Amino acid sequence: MNDQFGHDPGETAASPGGLDALARRLRALPPSIGPVRLVAVDGHAGSGKTTFAGRLAAALGGAPVLHLDDLATHEELFEWTGRLREWVLGPFSRGEAARYRAYDWVARRFSAERALEAAPVVLVEGVGAGRRALRPYLACLLWMELTDEGSWERGQLRDGPELTEFWDGWKRAERAHFTTDPSRPYAELLVLQGKEGYLLLPGQQKTN
Repeated sequence: MNDQFGHDPGETAASPGGLDALARRLRALPPSIGPVRLVAVDGHAGSGKTTFAGRLAAALGGAPVLHLDDLATHEELFEWTGRLREWVLGPFSRGEAARYRAYDWVARRFSAERALEAAPVVLVEGVGAGRRALRPYLACLLWMELTDEGSWERGQLRDGPELTEFWDGWKRAERAHFTTDPSRPYAELLVLQGKEGYLLLPGQQKTN
């Protein structure tokens, strides 16, 4: 993972211009896999990763976004590394577009094939996006700075009571994952969501 990501403590990305500045800094990083600067957005379930990644992708001019929920399954909540390597990292390393099959959480099967362009910046968002196996291929790791309990509460309010049983299993799986393979200590930037936007703070940025 790239260790040349400069930042100023307390930098704000609250305005569109702030996200534009972050986008410029991401584009300036050297490619991390093939021609791609792979940028991970990690954090607890319900922490706002998908929304932030969408806004950052827009600031990047429509950068592709890979949602890790598309690679996970009910039985393999965190065992998607093999699919990511085969379907995404391999093609990117050769400068080719990735092709993957997204998991349908209602039908419980993988759907038709999708394409993911090997663009100058590609975002990968989801719980565990900064995992140990993926960090060597990342140009930057961003962590959504919200506690697990706060994130899960937001996620459960979003999904409704009918998914309570799923969330109970998810919490156990997420705790187990981050206990053995934490992401936050390796993040270059911590992303705090405020009332008017986002605040960017420097992370601990440990080496792998």
